[in-house]
Amino acid sequence: MKQRPPTPITRRRFLGESSALCALALVGGAPAIHLPGRKSYDLIIRNGTLFDGTLTAPIEADLAVSGGRIAAVGRNLGSDARLVIDARGLAVAPGFIDIHSHADGSMFDDPNVESVVREGITTVIVGQDGSSRAPRRTSSGGADSLEDGDEGRRAYRTVGDVLNAIEELPSAVNVASMVGLGTVRHAVVGDDDRPATADELAQMTALVEASLASGACGASSGLEYTPGMFAPRDELIALCKPLARRGLPYATHMRNEDDRVLESIDESIAVVRGAGCPLEISHLKTQGKRNWGKIDDAFRRIADARKAGLDVTFDRYPYIAYQTGLSNLFPKWSKDGGTSAFIARLSQADLRPRLRKEVLAKVDLIGGWDNVMISGVSNDDDSSAEGQRLGTYAKSLGRDPYDVAEGLLTRSHGGVGMVGFAMSEQNVARFLAHPLCMVCSDGGAYAIEGPARDGHPHPRALGTFPRVLGKYVREDKVLTLEQAIHKMSGAPAARLKLADRGHLKKDFAADVVVFDPATVADRATFADPYQYPVGISVVVVNGQVALRDGERTDTERRSGKALRPKV
Repeated sequence: MKQRPPTPITRRRFLGESSALCALALVGGAPAIHLPGRKSYDLIIRNGTLFDGTLTAPIEADLAVSGGRIAAVGRNLGSDARLVIDARGLAVAPGFIDIHSHADGSMFDDPNVESVVREGITTVIVGQDGSSRAPRRTSSGGADSLEDGDEGRRAYRTVGDVLNAIEELPSAVNVASMVGLGTVRHAVVGDDDRPATADELAQMTALVEASLASGACGASSGLEYTPGMFAPRDELIALCKPLARRGLPYATHMRNEDDRVLESIDESIAVVRGAGCPLEISHLKTQGKRNWGKIDDAFRRIADARKAGLDVTFDRYPYIAYQTGLSNLFPKWSKDGGTSAFIARLSQADLRPRLRKEVLAKVDLIGGWDNVMISGVSNDDDSSAEGQRLGTYAKSLGRDPYDVAEGLLTRSHGGVGMVGFAMSEQNVARFLAHPLCMVCSDGGAYAIEGPARDGHPHPRALGTFPRVLGKYVREDKVLTLEQAIHKMSGAPAARLKLADRGHLKKDFAADVVVFDPATVADRATFADPYQYPVGISVVVVNGQVALRDGERTDTERRSGKALRPKV
């Protein structure tokens, strides 16, 4: 029997039905009750090319959603739904999972996380680089007095408390969080360059255990940052042991990503060998031209570790530049005691020659001061520096670049961000193509306008996932479409034990992205980062349409959830 075609969707009708769908999504995973005259499904995405999040070939099929979950996948599901979207000629994939994100940095100010949704990301994994929102040290110190957070943040005892707060917002996307081992060290030991005492190590281990028990999906370290840089290997092993019985990963921003990158890989592998847990090397890179050729040795070390029975993977963003704090150009010894001690050392006459020498060596490694771009400052009077290459900016002021960098850091009390151009395009492609690599943004959440427009960010925060699909799949053919989607969905979901995410399967959470493989592309650039991508037409989060044809439809009823691993 020939089916009657659906009534055309006008903008007014679409917005009205989207609102109805929002209300239905609040029911959560409850099974739909189909009464006479009721629609069988909340949503049907018809005629799409479905990529299920595995490495298998796509199929032509419809996808039906009910109660926030995928209710059916198959051909000719009809139009018996409150909302029908025709995806003919488009790819339908699991919502992308950003395995290394800093989107929580602005999420509490703007839970719409505009740039995240517009990339097709439906889940972010935060608490990265050793820094999470729990537990926070207070002015009285210690891990037992967590009432007021530092930097004006509300303090949370465990990651579970953070996840509860995110769900109360709620966020527009799902959020899972690691527990940051740097945050744990700060809460117990502080920012001094010294080993933890036996009692302090016991306290830190208890904090890690508490956060994992309350829903953390792993533990992260930032060994180039204060205070993680002061943590010896034995401390890292001890703090990662609670991960082992849960099978959750240790994600590390390694101690070094340039001249000592291979030694840092060795250390990372030694940590998980000692702890018995999986390893996720964060944003793996070989930084600085003289280190580009180390990529084969890096891959060899990872392969050898896996042959020895260790579970090692890594992630990477699709750009030749990294983003960090400007203070990262300065040596480890200068940061003993934390930010205030670091800023004080900048003005010490007896230390300045040594500091200058070591900073200039680091700058030479990445190719000079014009390979340093200022991405953000805390001091509003220096906002003209944002987006500027530091060498050119200093020349325009008639000043020495080192002196300019020192002044920016002093006036912003260390709160200066930078983008460093230090990687090889060929290596970026090789990292992304590696079968053990997953895609990450390593970026925050931004918006073209409103409170989430802040500074001059790295374009990865607005373009990572579309860039992989456009440049590395369609243009450069480094990856197949199914490989790229797997790296963005099924692989990270499995890595973090997010049991009902990452695949288009019946009864899985209805996180879905619809895009045009022929046009999807990033538009954000280093010169002009505030540009959203193109080619992503529909984003669905827990069954609710969050984006359609460039319009956000969920700002009144956001549907993101806090996610905890199934262990």
